[in-house]
Amino acid sequence: MCRVVDLQQAVLAKNDACAHTLREDLAARGTALVNLLSSPGSGKTALLERELTLARSRGIPVAALTADLATENDAVRLARSGVPVKQVLTDGLCHLEAEMLGGHLHGWLPADTRLLFIENVGNLVCPASYDLGEALRIVLASVTEGEDKPLKYPTAFGLAHLVVVTKMDIAEAVSFDEKEFRANVERINPGVEVVLTSARGGEGDGLMLDRALAARDGAPVHIPVMTRKSHHVHDAEDGQPCDEGHTHAAGHTHEEGHPHNEEHAHAGEHTHAHPAPGGHVHTTDPDTVASSRS
Repeated sequence: MCRVVDLQQAVLAKNDACAHTLREDLAARGTALVNLLSSPGSGKTALLERELTLARSRGIPVAALTADLATENDAVRLARSGVPVKQVLTDGLCHLEAEMLGGHLHGWLPADTRLLFIENVGNLVCPASYDLGEALRIVLASVTEGEDKPLKYPTAFGLAHLVVVTKMDIAEAVSFDEKEFRANVERINPGVEVVLTSARGGEGDGLMLDRALAARDGAPVHIPVMTRKSHHVHDAEDGQPCDEGHTHAAGHTHEEGHPHNEEHAHAGEHTHAHPAPGGHVHTTDPDTVASSRS
């Protein structure tokens, strides 16, 4: 048991060192990374497509990288916005890690990018523990998921800089209790802002984009209590160096004993070389969307 805990801590420490480096590199080029986390089916892709389209109409240089276990469906949808989009297939890994992400960004991210949106793998367990070098971490939940979602996934919601509620156009139909949801978020992450959106109805259009731009331009970002208590934050200098490859810990768990993933559990030990397999680059012309292996 001690060995598993020690290995988990080593993996997270190395990831934090890589995230620290990636954050500094992106800041130096004027780019802010926005990490989007949610359960599958939350409406994350639909909302992101709308925000990317809005950014392009405003002349704001943005890009998006989306991660999934399989299929390129989300990248094809996001590419309709007309901004640079890249698909990463994780080949079974239930989350992105900073070193993996850095490998996929190298040589792809346009130089003038102000905001880089990362659509993380759809689950609220594993991705919550991994810093990607983000300037803003946004956790999304749809009105169909229940008001107790923040209580069920305290790490994900507890480390969020912003909470976004999606599908507000059907809130009344599913008897969504906004007051109760907000109260539960406040219990886990006191003071964090909660915004209401609807990709279909247009409610909250541009709010996520505006918050991301503000963070990029140096506006104060909410500091979660969980972060202040150093939930799993490691000083970059104390972590392992960020190099070309990493070994993923075998059998480690997150979120106070919850299984490793809502829909996927790791078996054995996985060793990855970076750039990670399955990086697919999509053009922004809907008629010529193409992909190629990294």
